[in-house]
Amino acid sequence: MSETNATLGLNAGAPGADAGARYHLREHHPEHGTMLGFWIYLMSDCLIFASLFATYAVLGRNYAGGPSGAELFDLNLVAINTAFLLVSSITFGFAMISAQAKNLAKAQLWLGITGVLGVCFLALEIYEFYHLIHQGAGPSRSAFLTAFFSLVGTHGLHVLFGIVWLVVLMFQLGKHGLSVENLRRMACLSLFWHFLDVVWVFVFTFVYLMGVLP
Repeated sequence: MSETNATLGLNAGAPGADAGARYHLREHHPEHGTMLGFWIYLMSDCLIFASLFATYAVLGRNYAGGPSGAELFDLNLVAINTAFLLVSSITFGFAMISAQAKNLAKAQLWLGITGVLGVCFLALEIYEFYHLIHQGAGPSRSAFLTAFFSLVGTHGLHVLFGIVWLVVLMFQLGKHGLSVENLRRMACLSLFWHFLDVVWVFVFTFVYLMGVLP
C-alpha cells in the first residue's frame, strides 16, 4: 500500500505527469469554433436563398394564364407580417442585452416575446398560403406560384426551426442559467434570427412590392 502511495506521489511530482494533467484538463473546444462553424452554415443558407431568388427572378412572370402577384398579394397583410418579424428582431436584441447584463429573468421574458412574434408571423403566412390555395392559386397552378411558394415557404420553414430552437434554448436557460455555453447558443440563434429578418426584407421587396407592379 505504501509503495503504491509512493509511486503515485512520484508520478504526481514528475514534470511529465503535471504536463499530462494540464493536457487532460485543457478544453479541446476551440475558442471561436462554434461561431465560425455557424457563420459557415449561414453562408450555405445564403446560397440556398440565392438560388431560390434566382429561380423566382426567372419564373416570376410566367403566369400560365393564371393570376399574377398584383391580383393575389394583400400588401396590408404582408406589411403586418413584416412588422411582426422586424419587431421580433428588436426584442431578441433586448434579450441579448439582458443576457450580457446577467439578468436571466429579463432575457427569458424577451425571448418569450420574440417567440410569440415569430408564431404570429408564421400564423399569418400559413393563413396567406391557405387563402391562395383556396382561391385555386396553389404551387402547381403556374411557374410563378411554384417559385413563390418555394421561396416564401423555405423562409417560413426556417422561422419554424428558429422558434423550436428558441423554445429549447429557454428550457436550457431555465435549467443551467446564463452559462458560457448558453450565451454562445444565444449568440448563434441571434445571428440566425437576424439573418431571417434580412432575407425577409428582400422577400418583401423583391416578391411582394415588385409583384404588385403591372
